[in-house]
Amino acid sequence: MTTTTTKNDAARNHAALDSDLSLDFLRVVEQAAIACAHTMGQGDRHASDQVAVEAMRREMDSVPIDGTIVIGEGERDEAPMLYIGEKVGVAGREGAGLPYPQVDIAVDPLEGTNLCATGAPNAIAVLAASEHGGLLHAPDIYMEKLVVGPSSRDVVDLDAPVRFNLRAIAQSLGRRVEDLVVMVLERPRHEKLVAEIRDTGARIRLIGDGDLSAGITAAVVGSGVHAVMGIGGAPEGVITAAAMRCLGGEIYARLVVEKPEHEERCRAMGITDFRRIYRSKDLASGENIVFAATGVTDGNLMKGVRFFGDGIRTTSLVMQTHPHRIRFIDSIHVQSKGPTMKIRF
Repeated sequence: MTTTTTKNDAARNHAALDSDLSLDFLRVVEQAAIACAHTMGQGDRHASDQVAVEAMRREMDSVPIDGTIVIGEGERDEAPMLYIGEKVGVAGREGAGLPYPQVDIAVDPLEGTNLCATGAPNAIAVLAASEHGGLLHAPDIYMEKLVVGPSSRDVVDLDAPVRFNLRAIAQSLGRRVEDLVVMVLERPRHEKLVAEIRDTGARIRLIGDGDLSAGITAAVVGSGVHAVMGIGGAPEGVITAAAMRCLGGEIYARLVVEKPEHEERCRAMGITDFRRIYRSKDLASGENIVFAATGVTDGNLMKGVRFFGDGIRTTSLVMQTHPHRIRFIDSIHVQSKGPTMKIRF
């Protein structure tokens, strides 16, 4: 009886993230992006984040899943919704025990709150989902990151000198080091890194926020970005890893554990090896990964939300590992006196 139940649960979870469900997740990020796009350029990053969270949480309850937030807005006592451990989806609304697939979800309702508040490029609404246990429960601390595209995924090393990694990336792409573009968060902690990159002759694109969006860009052939280097948030690293699983790129990452409280937070998430170097398969280990993102402001891969007389236009990226599929979706949400229509093309 136990064996049968286990097999049934496994089959149910394996089928959870099919193409139809990926469109449900698309709807979730679209609504979050539309909500915060109304606040774009108004200078209130907290308001932008709040409306994105509320819209994403509201729409999440219409998805036919038994979902659990594993990366979200904080612990139960720090965030009113989309907190770590919160139950979402139809099962969360109607009660546990219903026959819905168990899905772990990592969310960033508004990646780039400052970008949205100032109207700067590359703000996105994003989530990643997997069958239960398929996403690392990363503590909200910093993480060293090196993100590269498919051609360079096996030629770099997080502990190697910058010049070595850039030379290896250039060779894998058939380019000169001087032709490479590396994205780095513009932070005081990266002054040494920036100097080392410039010493090689490679070019740098400094960004104010949004290393998750940058990582996705680095893995897309033809984007003009060849690597992302530096230290950013660990939760964003897990979501980036989910995108890499779909795109064939790679992230090399290690948690930055500098204080006893960092160790405590890691242990609370079940992490005991603080020097481990993670790759995408470690951070997002699920067989069935779905990644969905919608542009809030114009970016490298997606246009931002556009409002017009009778509707709203959004551009989104939806990816899956099973079936392996990458889709750019341009949606027009038509608002009329009657029922709302949505045209996709």
